[in-house]
Amino acid sequence: MKKNNLKAWLYLLPAILFIGAFMIYPLVDVFIYSVEEGYNSVSQTHLGVGGYNYAYVMRDPNFLQAVKNTLILVFITVPISTAISLVISVALSSIKKLRKLFQTVYFLPYVTNTLAVGMVFMILFKQTPYSPGFANLILSWLGQAPVDFISGPYWAKMLVLCVYTIWVVMPFKILVLTSALASVNEEYYNAARIDGATKTRVFFKITLPMISPMLFYLVITGFIGAFKAYSDAVAIFGTNLNAAEMNTIVGYVYDMLYGEGGGYPSFASAAAIILFCIVLTITCINLMVRKKHVYNG
Repeated sequence: MKKNNLKAWLYLLPAILFIGAFMIYPLVDVFIYSVEEGYNSVSQTHLGVGGYNYAYVMRDPNFLQAVKNTLILVFITVPISTAISLVISVALSSIKKLRKLFQTVYFLPYVTNTLAVGMVFMILFKQTPYSPGFANLILSWLGQAPVDFISGPYWAKMLVLCVYTIWVVMPFKILVLTSALASVNEEYYNAARIDGATKTRVFFKITLPMISPMLFYLVITGFIGAFKAYSDAVAIFGTNLNAAEMNTIVGYVYDMLYGEGGGYPSFASAAAIILFCIVLTITCINLMVRKKHVYNG
C-alpha cells in the first residue's frame, strides 16, 4: 500500500510543481505586494506593511467605476447568454438534418480573434461623418433618434459591451449544451411519451434536471470569465477606458502596472486580491446552490 501511495505522489508531482510555481506562488507574491506600503519598483524597497493600498484602491473613483462596470457585465451577460444558448441548443437538438452545419456556424465566432470581432462591433455601432452606423439605421427605420453608442451616454456604451460579450461567449455554451442534450438517456423521454407528458413538462422535469450539471458549469465559468473581461472593452472603446468610463477590474490592474499613470504594483496587487475575493465569494455561493438544485445522478 505504501509503495502504491508513493507511486501516486510521484505521478502527481509534476502537476503539484506546476500549480505551485504558476498559481500558488504568484498568488502569495501578489498578496505580499498588496500589503507593502510605498513600494519602489526601482530600489525594490517599501516603507512599511499595512492596508493603505487597499484603502487607496477602494477610494479610487476609477476602481469603483471598474467594479460597477464589471458587476453589470457579469450579472447581465451570464444569465442572458446561458438562457439564449439553452434555447438555441434545444432548437438544434430537434433538427435532424443540417444539425452539424448549424453547430459549425454557431461555433465560428468562438474561434475568431476577439479584437477583430470587437472592431466589427465598433463599426456596426459607431457614428462617422459618412455613416450613422448599422444600429442607428435600424433605429431610424423604427422612427427613433440616433444614439452615439461608442462615445455617447453610459447606458449605450454598456449596452454595446453587453451585447458583444453575450455574442462572443454563446458559441462555446451552445456547443456544451448541445452535447449535454444529446447525452440524455432516450428511455426517459420514451417513458414520458407513454405517460402522455407534454413537451413543456418533459423539458422542465427531465431535460433541465439532467443537463443541470452542465448548466452549473457554464454559469461558474461564465462568472469567472466575465470578471476577467478586459480585451472586449479595449476592442470597442480603445485603450483609454477610464476616460470612456468603461474600464473593468482587470483593466484597472493593467493600467496600474503598465498604463500611462502606472508603475504602481502595490495598488495593482491590492485590486487583484480584491477581485480574487469577489470571484471566490461568488463561486462559493454557486457551489452552495449546486448542492440543492443540481442533479447528481
